[in-house]
Amino acid sequence: MSESTDPATLAPGGFVRNPNCPEWGLGRVQSVVGSRVTVNFEEVGKVVLDLAAASLETVEPDR
Repeated sequence: MSESTDPATLAPGGFVRNPNCPEWGLGRVQSVVGSRVTVNFEEVGKVVLDLAAASLETVEPDR
């Protein structure tokens, strides 16, 4: 279910979760610029994360 959080593995439109903040819910990647990723999470809205300091798990959305 989880994959590397190497920015090269993330693409706009992909779905992720932050394992350190599960209460944020499912997130959809908006943009990837270098190691910075902008994600729109269900419960907290838009968050910009630096993958040097944060990890994400790529997931398939529950449909």
